[in-house]
Amino acid sequence: MENTAATISGLPADRPWLTAYPPGVPADINADGFASITEVFLQSCRKFRDLPAFSCMGKSMTYEELDRQARAFAGYLQSVAKLSKGDRVAIMMPNILQYPVVVFGILRAGCIVVNCNPLYTPRELEHQLKDSGAKAIVIVENFAGTLEAVIGKTDIKHVITTQLGDLLGFPKRMLVNYLVKHKKKLVPPWNLPGSVSLKSALSAGKSAPFNPPSIVNTDLAFLQYTGGTTGVSKGAMLTHRNLVANMEQVGAWTGGNLHEGKEVVFQPLPLYHIFALSSALVFMKLGCETVLIANPRDLDSFVKELSSRRWNVLTGVNTLFNSLLNHPEFVKMDFSQMKLAFGGGMAVQRAVAERWKGVTGKPLIEAYGLTETSPGACINPITLQDFSGGIGLPICSTIMTIRDDDENILPVGQAGEICIYGPQVMLGYWQRPEETAKVMTRDGAFKSGDIGVMDSDGFFKIVDRKKDMILVSGFNVYPNEIEDVVAMCPGVLEVCAVAAADEKSGEVVRVVIVKKDPALTKEAVMSHCKANLTGYKLPRIIEFWSDLPKTNVGKVLRREVKNTPVKL
Repeated sequence: MENTAATISGLPADRPWLTAYPPGVPADINADGFASITEVFLQSCRKFRDLPAFSCMGKSMTYEELDRQARAFAGYLQSVAKLSKGDRVAIMMPNILQYPVVVFGILRAGCIVVNCNPLYTPRELEHQLKDSGAKAIVIVENFAGTLEAVIGKTDIKHVITTQLGDLLGFPKRMLVNYLVKHKKKLVPPWNLPGSVSLKSALSAGKSAPFNPPSIVNTDLAFLQYTGGTTGVSKGAMLTHRNLVANMEQVGAWTGGNLHEGKEVVFQPLPLYHIFALSSALVFMKLGCETVLIANPRDLDSFVKELSSRRWNVLTGVNTLFNSLLNHPEFVKMDFSQMKLAFGGGMAVQRAVAERWKGVTGKPLIEAYGLTETSPGACINPITLQDFSGGIGLPICSTIMTIRDDDENILPVGQAGEICIYGPQVMLGYWQRPEETAKVMTRDGAFKSGDIGVMDSDGFFKIVDRKKDMILVSGFNVYPNEIEDVVAMCPGVLEVCAVAAADEKSGEVVRVVIVKKDPALTKEAVMSHCKANLTGYKLPRIIEFWSDLPKTNVGKVLRREVKNTPVKL
């Protein structure tokens, strides 16, 4: 077992949070129980062979079919493309059935997955392909024009293209591909000489010889690029052991509520995002059916699909849950079979969590982690009935500490940087040892960049990102707190709080609001804030925008808001 007790000096050997663990959750997990994610995948495909593994747009793929297709793609990479163990293969696609086929094929061939956001600009894609040294890419035709613009500056030698509907079966395949191709500008003209279709690659790989490489748990599985919010985007080196460990950790935390081969999971978050990717691995080990949502921004279609079938688990981010709660058809649904709803990727706001509980009758469980921690590090107990306002407890085999700028561990209740130690922590940043050194403590913990506190029971709470803190006349103001308060004001749909320069106090609080009620006024917002915030925390600038800038995952881009001139 991965015994992490007392590994870091200064931390009590008993790990204070263990007494608050849900019943049946162990203190430690075995991070070495599987040699690789591939081994987990193959076990699930054998055990649940006739059950649906993934579904998309009404088409299901069984574990046996997924196994067969992934083997074919691995054969193509090894025998046709002549790629070797350790070569990097990029994927640039949304949540469609091709994604699990390709990702498990890459891993099975011993190659390393490089996930690319389909909405990358040419500049962003060029950086990631060059930095990773990827030799091949699997890309949906909708985004092939972006690749065409930069491929000559990269090491890409093999381009495999696919259309959205390729694995949906006849006649849906033809219908979806026809509709996509004939929607104006959805598939811009592109030209990539030498590219092959995924269908052709699978056909060639099916009959190609395949010699499974030896994979050990220290081998790299993913180069998972960070969002670049602290500078240039960096590839977190996640090993097979990192991913297996986090799968076991989250599985131990949630497994008591879920039954093997019985659960249906809705996954609207893109699988190229670490939160969704890790979730998919957990649910695959349990033999669940994961329903992939290609475009969750089409809320009407998403809600229609949610309403059309039984489901038990939903993962998402705060903005998605908020949007669902404001959809008239969603609030009418029957939630009696829902077991778990997980919020991650950004802070869950109290107003959203409390309304979720009111509408569904079930709590919204907030989880916390980072790309560099594969990602899970801290989760609220699934036995939680009401919103805690915190991120919960460090999960099995994980030590979390609060530290000052000199890496000293701070006492209970004192705010500092959250640092994380455990088998899920990345190996480092790809080819950036100096950047790796900056985020690791002398005793091997990862510096999260998040400011938090721990209470006497071992529960952690995020105060905010270190860099997002607002300094008002020497007082620290944390945007999450401001956003939490403003979000509870009647008539507010979404809110973002940032710092604005001020000659008198250095910085003041600026809030940008998207209205739910058109009649909402700045005066009403200020009155609400005065009733809930002390004087120096009050917003001095209040703006109303039609929408907030977000990542493709739905995370609000605070930096973009901060850099946008004030709109009074």
